[in-house]
Amino acid sequence: MNPPFETGLAFILFLPVFCIIGALYCAFPRQPRSATRRLCDLLALIVAAALSVLAMRWGFHAAVGVAGPLWKQIVATLLAYGVFLAVVCLALPIRAVWFRRVAADVEAKRAGSTR
Repeated sequence: MNPPFETGLAFILFLPVFCIIGALYCAFPRQPRSATRRLCDLLALIVAAALSVLAMRWGFHAAVGVAGPLWKQIVATLLAYGVFLAVVCLALPIRAVWFRRVAADVEAKRAGSTR
C-alpha cells in the first residue's frame, strides 16, 4: 500500500464521523448566529482536524506490537478520533463563556443607551 495513503487511511475512514460531529458542533446552540461565531466554529474544526491528522500520523508510526499492520491502523484511528473529540469538547465551554461575555456586553450597551 502507498505509505502516504496508508498513514492517512484512519482519517479518511473517520471523515464522515468528523463531519457529523462538526455539523452538530456548529448547529447547536442555534442562537446567536453571527459571522464571528461561524468563523470561530470553523477555526475550532480546522484545529481539531489538523491535530487529529497529526495524532493519527504519530500513532501510526509509534504503534508497535505483534498484531501486524492492522494494529497500526487501529492505534492511528483511535488517536485521531480521540484528539478530534477532545478539541471539540474543549471548544464547547470556551464558546459558551464567549457567548456569555458577548451577551453581557450587548445587555450592558442596551442598559446604557436607555438611560
